[in-house]
Amino acid sequence: MTVIKHKAQRVGIFIDTQNIYHSAKNLHHAKANFGAIVKDVLDGRVLIRAMAYVVTTESGEENAFFGALGKAGIEIRSKPLQIFLGGAKKADWDVGLAIDAVTMAPKLDSIILLSGDGDYVPLIEYLQNTHGCQVEVVAFGKSSSARLIEAADDFLDLDQNPKKYLIGTDDSKNSRRRSPMS
Repeated sequence: MTVIKHKAQRVGIFIDTQNIYHSAKNLHHAKANFGAIVKDVLDGRVLIRAMAYVVTTESGEENAFFGALGKAGIEIRSKPLQIFLGGAKKADWDVGLAIDAVTMAPKLDSIILLSGDGDYVPLIEYLQNTHGCQVEVVAFGKSSSARLIEAADDFLDLDQNPKKYLIGTDDSKNSRRRSPMS
């Protein structure tokens, strides 16, 4: 399918923060630059809402990260980390993200999903077939579901230009050291 992008297109961005965060950390030993990602994928179109689904901990160590997301114009949807008897932990926003995307779909032309999680394939198909939305997926290709990529109308592989979308890579540290402007 040909992907249509025009300046009047209404866009909603839904960020599976845990998925992108852990992919960046495990694949590149760095942090995702969510502000740069959102700016690029929006591509001059009309942003209706950008929402990041996050988990809070008792320590609150994630608050600076949440502040950075807010400064980038990204709304925070949060819930506490669940800790079960025996110490097992759960941090899952899949259903919440899906419900928000379905609820907002009638007001959007294009939905951008930042996640490589194959569990979203039924959501993509529903948004395309029921609401006629174009669904774009943005994730690290090396850790993305092939079914998810296939279901999407467009896929941006963050692995193709990691320096642009990451903070704290070994390469970026080296280039900062060599830069005469630093």
